[in-house]
Amino acid sequence: MAIPYKNSRTLCFFLILSFGLCLVITSAELERFEHPTKEDGSLSFLVLGDWGRRGAFNQSQVAFQMGKVGEKLDIDFVVSTGDNFYDNGLASEHDTAFEESFTKIYTAKSLQKQWYSVLGNHDYRGDAEAQLSPLLRKIDSRWICLRSFIVNAELAEIFFVDTTPLVNKYFTNTEDHTYDWRGITSRKDYIATLLKDVEFALKKSSAKWKIVVGHHAIRSVGHHGDTEELIKQLLPILQANDVDFYMNGHDHCLEHISDTESPIQFLTSGAGSKAWRGDIKGLNKEGLNFFYDGQGFMSVQLNPTDAEIAFYDVFGKVLHRSHSSKQLHPST
Repeated sequence: MAIPYKNSRTLCFFLILSFGLCLVITSAELERFEHPTKEDGSLSFLVLGDWGRRGAFNQSQVAFQMGKVGEKLDIDFVVSTGDNFYDNGLASEHDTAFEESFTKIYTAKSLQKQWYSVLGNHDYRGDAEAQLSPLLRKIDSRWICLRSFIVNAELAEIFFVDTTPLVNKYFTNTEDHTYDWRGITSRKDYIATLLKDVEFALKKSSAKWKIVVGHHAIRSVGHHGDTEELIKQLLPILQANDVDFYMNGHDHCLEHISDTESPIQFLTSGAGSKAWRGDIKGLNKEGLNFFYDGQGFMSVQLNPTDAEIAFYDVFGKVLHRSHSSKQLHPST
């Protein structure tokens, strides 16, 4: 005879009595996507943020240059750092903005690779779950967007982190915007679980290069400046787990800042369409290597010993390069 249980705690209690065991799952590992390196063991990809404006504000021109650079570097995929669709995300999974701002803009042959995307604050102002819908992959198979996940590219592991829920102002000072928090029933629990999962995944990783991607900057001299919530809650986890690069969008600029307390390089690529020329905070320039407040994108080239980062403007001109090296075998 079936026994009715009012809730999971009652069921757990029953299992304890019956079997002396009750397993409570408080979090799950982040979903993983496998993406092989090239035959020579190298990896290359482009990084773009804050772009979806149906081609306006030079989005189409940036896309054109991405296609040229993507072909030259034989890229493996594209990373989107969020704010994928303006001004208020997608209205639904049937919103024509998806094709008008993505499929019909990034048409170059070299860009017909997987796009791995996170949500930005503007995406949360619309139907956030629409961007996570498998239906979009049927419309354009390149599109993969989750709240947080991992791309295992053998040589590198890329940890995508949903940073918007960590920022207080989206809950305390919404400025008449409505945010879609349907997937986040308890902000406190969501953040605690997310940080725990990210920390666990980073500790577990044996990848040669560890890269974390989020929408919001940890460090920036642009319009939004540093994100204090990330400095307090996320940065210590990155510093303790040998992360090489933190990549983000949010500020509509290109920048490279070195962490003063660890080898982490902060890389902003949020210049996919509308840029804020002359809108510079400049409050904390410590570690600043490069800043450009025009439109553009970033490329990443990796092999077992070297990483090269390059920033490009809307004309495809290289504005800044950064090179990092690692020993092939750690010294003992």
